[in-house]
Amino acid sequence: MRQESDFLGPKDIPDHAYWGVHSARAVENFPITGQTVAQMPALVRAFAYVKKAAAAANLAMGAINEQQATAISKACDILINGQHHDQFVVDVIQGGAGTSTNMNANEVIANLALETLGLAKGRYDVIHPNDHVNASQSTNDSYPTSVKLATYFEIQDLLAALASLRGAFQAKAEEFKDILKIGRTQLQDAVPMTLGQEFNSFVSMIAADEQRLRESANLLCEINMGGTAIGTGINAPVGYADVVTAKLAEFSGVPVFKSSDMIAGTADTGVFADISGILKRIAVKLSKISNDLRLLSSGPQAGVGDIKLPARQAGSSIMPGKVNPVIPEVMNQVCFEVIGNDAAITMAVEAGQLQLNAFEPLMGWALHQSLTHLAAACKTLQVNCVEGIEANTGLLDARIQESVTLVTALNPMIGYEKAAKIAKTAIASGKSIAVVAEELGIMSQAQMKSLLVADKLTTPGALTPEAA
Repeated sequence: MRQESDFLGPKDIPDHAYWGVHSARAVENFPITGQTVAQMPALVRAFAYVKKAAAAANLAMGAINEQQATAISKACDILINGQHHDQFVVDVIQGGAGTSTNMNANEVIANLALETLGLAKGRYDVIHPNDHVNASQSTNDSYPTSVKLATYFEIQDLLAALASLRGAFQAKAEEFKDILKIGRTQLQDAVPMTLGQEFNSFVSMIAADEQRLRESANLLCEINMGGTAIGTGINAPVGYADVVTAKLAEFSGVPVFKSSDMIAGTADTGVFADISGILKRIAVKLSKISNDLRLLSSGPQAGVGDIKLPARQAGSSIMPGKVNPVIPEVMNQVCFEVIGNDAAITMAVEAGQLQLNAFEPLMGWALHQSLTHLAAACKTLQVNCVEGIEANTGLLDARIQESVTLVTALNPMIGYEKAAKIAKTAIASGKSIAVVAEELGIMSQAQMKSLLVADKLTTPGALTPEAA
């Protein structure tokens, strides 16, 4: 054991631990979720980029020496490469506006830096968590900046997952482009469409969300590094804010820029509400798509049955042979979680007071869950469901032949009244609309057959009086 002290007094720290006294007290104070910051690797990487940029800027400003800056930079690179993330031991939900996480990062980086110099952990006279790693910073600029970076990184992962899911739907849209089916409105039979058109609508919905998410990610690039405690820049050298921002952009690859109003940039967390709102939009639409897949595959004997989902597991502990749409169902549940997270984030953003929002840890954790769970759900929906979907062509063909709703397509040629008469008579008699139209002297069966084909039924302006 080694002993470290803060203004509350001394505390024993395990020899193996890269964290120190501040982290230890946070562990005691916040036994909330059982989930530690180690479960947020993007946030750990983000903190490492922030501290590396700060060390470079502090060296340029003369706030730390070259040995300290080099050692801190090496320690940050170790974290960026994915090592020692287990040393981030504080709970994801914590009081103090993220101070515990910031100090956890400062302590780990300080001790890793000391190790690169061949010195023992706790030699803070050489590299100190506050005086050197946290130089020219406050939790109130380093924490929100790190959360923004982490969110930006995870947005890229979600965008990649959405793109892959969209590609799977696109492939199915192409595969099903010539398969005619009955569309539905309000769960009732409507006019015909192709199954490919239906799947292509999913493609367009996802593409629109990708664009919204890509645009919203840019909002995360405005940062308040150099604002320190409340945005006034106290304890930061003149020019530090510009240098640290430029270094952070260089190291992280994220095009960050300095907030035009550092006080507002410190107090305002509205960007997280904006991102969460986009994620809610994505969740709502992915849930709707999943609902559609469940409805379209319902049956197999007494449901809609337009498509067949791949069987992924036995569906019932009591009903033999039952297969449930488990993959769309898991997507639904993730989407519900995201919607709930949005409510939590909204309340946390609203609850900020005066020059600081103390509830950023909840925002960061909720955004992390929404982004990572959505990305994982997109992947399983793509691989374990969409790629294996089959059209129930026999049933679809039979329904097209039997559908009275096809008469709608004849409106431009024979008028609404005659079309309605055909439909009413067909429903009452059980005969096909082609037979009824011929019996009523409106149109021959041959004429009807030539008109009611996919390319004429599913595109605007294809059926005109001249077509008759």
